[in-house]
Amino acid sequence: MRQARYLGVAALALGVFLLAGWSRAGAPPAGAAPPAAGQRAVTPSPAGVIASAASFVPIDPKTTCTVTAATVASWFQSGTVTLNGVVNPANSVTFPDTPNCSFYQWSEQMFLWLTSPAPPSYGGGAHIFDSPAFYDVSPPDASGARTFIPHRQGIIRPFAVRTAQPGPHGLPVIFDKSGRLLEVARPTKAPSAKPLVRDKSNHMVEIDRVAPGKTGPPAFLDKTGKPIELAPASAGAANRSRAPITVRKFTVGKTPVFVDAAGNVIEVEQGQALDGAVLESQTPSLVYYAIAANDVFVYFRTGEADHQIPATTRFPTTAAELAKITAFASAHGKTFPDPNALAIEIKTSWVEAAGLSNPSSYITMNATIPTYTKSSTQWIPTGQKTALLALVGFHINGSTKGHPEMIWATFEHLGNAPNGTYSYVNKSGVTVTVPSTSIPGPWLFSKTGSSGPFNVAHMDVDTNPPNITPDDPPLGFTPSDTIRWKAWGGASNASPNPLDPTTAASNTEIISINNAVRGRLASGDVRGNYVFEGATWTILGAVPSGSFAHGGNEVGTSQLANTTMETYQQGSDTTSGRGSSNCFSCHTPIPPCSDMTCVSHVYPVLKPLF
Repeated sequence: MRQARYLGVAALALGVFLLAGWSRAGAPPAGAAPPAAGQRAVTPSPAGVIASAASFVPIDPKTTCTVTAATVASWFQSGTVTLNGVVNPANSVTFPDTPNCSFYQWSEQMFLWLTSPAPPSYGGGAHIFDSPAFYDVSPPDASGARTFIPHRQGIIRPFAVRTAQPGPHGLPVIFDKSGRLLEVARPTKAPSAKPLVRDKSNHMVEIDRVAPGKTGPPAFLDKTGKPIELAPASAGAANRSRAPITVRKFTVGKTPVFVDAAGNVIEVEQGQALDGAVLESQTPSLVYYAIAANDVFVYFRTGEADHQIPATTRFPTTAAELAKITAFASAHGKTFPDPNALAIEIKTSWVEAAGLSNPSSYITMNATIPTYTKSSTQWIPTGQKTALLALVGFHINGSTKGHPEMIWATFEHLGNAPNGTYSYVNKSGVTVTVPSTSIPGPWLFSKTGSSGPFNVAHMDVDTNPPNITPDDPPLGFTPSDTIRWKAWGGASNASPNPLDPTTAASNTEIISINNAVRGRLASGDVRGNYVFEGATWTILGAVPSGSFAHGGNEVGTSQLANTTMETYQQGSDTTSGRGSSNCFSCHTPIPPCSDMTCVSHVYPVLKPLF
């Protein structure tokens, strides 16, 4: 019945926008032309005024997705809205599974829960996400395996430098000029440390340098100065297969070149050449990140690995599945404070608070971060220091009733970066176009009044040794200008889900619930400074098959990206083409890992807790 009801509603919505004559392919890119008839442009905010919740999030949306004051109050443990008060998690076992608003309400409640002060039942900690109910996920060791690191009071946690988003095989991802997703593997090197490439005769040849092509791609030259003949390039349309193409990156001098398994040279968009791209704020500070999982996730992984929980191919979604996990945990002396949250994985991004003009507007914590000896050519890690960090980005992935693929939601500090031009529907039913210049800044990740180029990586971190190197001059070790191209998780030329006839309608839902939740928090609650950007999932919890904008089953805000974590995977404009991605573009089960749990990059390689 639930499947028939969802598909019936989806089909009705799909039919409405087709009858209305709305074309996915025919809509112009946002910002490409003045507002059309029936639209109005928003008056820009005064220059120099930092974004506030009231200016960043329009206050007059049509209330298509809301939550009542009584419901928000019921989320708090006290039963009333209190300043920075403790919030209960959403009950994922009884999740309503009613698109789209119940997914967005779940996301909002989970964010407030995770960023709540940790009550005694969680074992202490400044926030629930850093309490003993959560476990850090270590970086991969030499074999690629990861371990759980329990949170303990008084222990300063180590954070890593933010690097490129990994793909389904754990490799950094970039996009070529046709929009294909590429995973980048480091090349084999000769004893001279120069890269090796397989030539036309199937021999491995050392690349001495790369010569720019006069009319085509650059040429590889051997140590005698002769061009190395590679396999001929193949033609063809953009490949939107779920399995990304694996390429190898060759950097000779300062020229990066990407080559696929057949020897074809792959051309990538500007800013995509740095597959290990790091991000630096305007303050300036490098961006650091951490991955953590809750107790249910950890004991599910441990029990399955120890064969104490029946092997499965999906995250828990039912009371019966949860009961097996809680029983296993109980047998090992562990009690979950909030088991009905089900399996939760989070990824957070941070900057040093010292350079911020308004650090009190951020959630903060102390952490250990790397230090560097800096020169004009490279930054070499030399040790660690403890610093106060400010939260700038927050990914939440969680399993719920009917959704073993997890709901994927993201939040950002409202002062991070400007939005690309977008539209929404106001209370009068008028479609409003908000230009990208409506709030000029200042921004943490973009210069005030910048006109771009946006989302162009300036620095790259090597894998071994982990030195940071700059892109070619004149960029150097400088902050890049960042923009959020798909403002609320929807491309300007394609609705992100079947229930909303236009992207403006989808944007309205996200704007509406932002107003409903943040408008009901107590004045001064620091969580009100973080904006919900959207959430994505699949129809009926099926295996991800691609963004709805590209004909797949990933819905909600299915062109979703966080500017601090998917900075360089957003595409190059507001449309669904040219490298546009979604959470599931990288988090998708593909061979050799085809279980639904493989939507998590860390689950398959995590060692059991004990």
